Amino acid sequence: MGLGLQPNGTLEFMCFKKFYNSLISQCPDEASRFMRILWTGKSTLNQTSLDCSDGTGLEKFSIEFKKIELGMSDFVPMIQDIVDTHPGLGFLRAAPEFHTRYVTTVISRIFYKVNRSWTGKLNLSEIRRSNLLQVIKRLEEETDVNTITEYFSYEHFYVIYCKFWELDKDHDLLIDKADLAGHNEQALSNLIIDRIFRGTVLRGWDMNSTARVSQGKMTYSDFVWFILSEEDKKTSTAIEYWFRCLDLDGDGILSSFELQHFYREQEHRIESLGIEPLDFANVFCQIVDMLRCSPKGVRLKDLKRNPQLASNFFNTLFNLDKYLDHEQRDPFATSGTGPGLEFSDTGESDWDRYASTEYELLIAEESPSDHVLHDSSDFEEIPS
Repeated sequence: MGLGLQPNGTLEFMCFKKFYNSLISQCPDEASRFMRILWTGKSTLNQTSLDCSDGTGLEKFSIEFKKIELGMSDFVPMIQDIVDTHPGLGFLRAAPEFHTRYVTTVISRIFYKVNRSWTGKLNLSEIRRSNLLQVIKRLEEETDVNTITEYFSYEHFYVIYCKFWELDKDHDLLIDKADLAGHNEQALSNLIIDRIFRGTVLRGWDMNSTARVSQGKMTYSDFVWFILSEEDKKTSTAIEYWFRCLDLDGDGILSSFELQHFYREQEHRIESLGIEPLDFANVFCQIVDMLRCSPKGVRLKDLKRNPQLASNFFNTLFNLDKYLDHEQRDPFATSGTGPGLEFSDTGESDWDRYASTEYELLIAEESPSDHVLHDSSDFEEIPS
């Protein structure tokens, strides 16, 4: 990882010693050391600046390390090493064709939660503000990787990948609008699916290719972001994800015109079920009262102020099933959530509960003979 490896994969002791000394002396905390180790040397400094012969490259690094940013590909060696060594992933080591899918899932989940700037690059401040290093440390203590629900859970990976596999009919590891429309039996409106593919939330990253995927296609990594946002709309990233989709003119305000644009399709879908929908004027008044926002429109901060209400707001506009579930719920049932809370009293998020439920259903429905991760005969890699 930019440490001066020889072509045969070996590392000279003096080179490692200089690197280690500089790591301890020039990186003030765990976060900066973590970034320095993972950094491949391609982001801000030229690879030749790490020449170990005279140590000048290391001096330059000490000046510029705060400018280093980690891309998704920088995490691949570390996550692959976890696959190769963690005792809780022994069964996955026996199926190398699925290593890239697990690695992609973990990296995508890391960036989903940690990359608050949405740049596709992690900076030192983002690492320091996150819980990433604490979760990585838990890997050394826990032999069951599924107890680490953030980032590394195999069960969560299994659910995500199976959901993607069901939609990816031709198994080219890319899905389009028609494929995504099948998620949860057409629960999402056509308008919101169209907005997802307009490029406001898709990154087009794939572990096997440096080329960005063309518009109109969703990679597996993008699907990870989608399903995390769809099944838990209370997180900061999910709120930002859907806000970007709804903000048609990109002015940072969801106007009544924009909200009505999305609600109109939802209204027609409700009517098709023989249910009389609320007219938009009443819906908009409820939104303004509920979020305590300006009649001029909804801002991102209005939604982040109360994640539970934000989730209801989004479902009202484009997820028919979840909207009806909320409208028909028992008013005396306790949800375990309140203003500003993303987790229940048990510490589980909406995503944790969804993944746990879906995992049990998938295991119950699938026998070992037709299990997607045990039958790789029709698995195809993306052409490079």
